[in-house]
Amino acid sequence: MKVDRYQTMSESDYLALEARSPVRHEYIAGEIFAMTGASIRHNVIALNIATALRQHLRGSPCRALMEGVKLRLRKESSYFYPDVMVTCEPSLLDLAADAELVEEPVLVVEVLSPATEGIDRREKLRAYRTLPSLKEYALISQNEIRVEIYRRRGDIGWDIVTYEPGDTVEFAGIEFAMPIADIYFEAGVI
Repeated sequence: MKVDRYQTMSESDYLALEARSPVRHEYIAGEIFAMTGASIRHNVIALNIATALRQHLRGSPCRALMEGVKLRLRKESSYFYPDVMVTCEPSLLDLAADAELVEEPVLVVEVLSPATEGIDRREKLRAYRTLPSLKEYALISQNEIRVEIYRRRGDIGWDIVTYEPGDTVEFAGIEFAMPIADIYFEAGVI
């Protein structure tokens, strides 16, 4: 019988691989996971949110970023690609051509898909809540009009706020609200 020794990948090896790979990977404590492609509905919803957030943040020290940017969680030794995130990191105000990492998001948004919903609700929720800067984590359904926001409540815990058809979704951490219908505009969700 042949037994191969399982080996994890170092963060530096992951970053080198990611820099040359045509496929994006998330990295969790030495293990890498290839990212699946997104549906057009998923993309429309993420773009609607990112566009509204970008407009709201215009002229502020914060930036809205989309799915191609890595979020580094030092404490977790992990890297993720959230669908949308907002950061107010001073180091990202004057963007260097090679800037590709966010470490202090105030808002992270994931659009749920059948392949990733479990991970978004378990592993990512647990990991993201370890970020001291994070004020809110939003989960957006792509199959029904439903937005769940995990909102930090001081140092004592997290609240879960659920929005449904007709509601106005509040991103309290960045003082922004938008009709839920705008999130789902042209996404074909009924």
